[in-house]
Amino acid sequence: MQQSPVTTATNNSMLTRVLALLLGLVINALGNGLTVATNMGTSPWTASEVNLAQLFHTSVGWPMFIVGTITAVVNQLLIRHWDLWRFVGELVFISSFSYCVNAFLAFFTWLGVPQLPLIPKVMVCLLGVVTFCCAISLYQRANLVMHPNDDTTNILRFLYFDGRVVRAQIINFLVPIAIIAVTFLLTQQLYSFNVGTVVCVLFNGPLIGFADRHIWTGLRHNFRVSTGIKKL
Repeated sequence: MQQSPVTTATNNSMLTRVLALLLGLVINALGNGLTVATNMGTSPWTASEVNLAQLFHTSVGWPMFIVGTITAVVNQLLIRHWDLWRFVGELVFISSFSYCVNAFLAFFTWLGVPQLPLIPKVMVCLLGVVTFCCAISLYQRANLVMHPNDDTTNILRFLYFDGRVVRAQIINFLVPIAIIAVTFLLTQQLYSFNVGTVVCVLFNGPLIGFADRHIWTGLRHNFRVSTGIKKL
């Protein structure tokens, strides 16, 4: 499978990277809010957080924030040194992201997305999956701050798997799938785990790689050099 190009060329300007970050954050929240509204499946991480929200009878924003915070700590362990900017940035990102997802979910629910017929609802769900995959590509390439779960993929991809986005994404998805399994055993209910989740598991990595190559092609993978870490 063709991998997205990895280059060590000069980074994009800071303005370009900030714009990519902000666009990626909002578009990702939009895509996730859309998929959750359809209840036809979303990314494994978001699905796990929806199921946690149902288990603890809270809005989806709180599990998103808590799981994201734990993941930000794990990311520090994966890079094997303390990166304060990365940690604080991920906390700010997940706070903004969880708020935006709640807002978009309320908006799409108000529009009547949950009441759509089955086929249109599946199509809208798949559109949401493609949308948030493209958004992930934007802020992963900007590489200022990003969603902690997506930073995990980025870390695995470039520090452990030689740029292989598909392999990194599959490993990253094992944790939310385990969370979903546990919540199902406790509640005997399954939320936001459907055809969209299967599509996401199978095609999330390839879609991000496709966006890397074909969407905003002038946006490169911008790297921060850390002397305390070696590629495995």
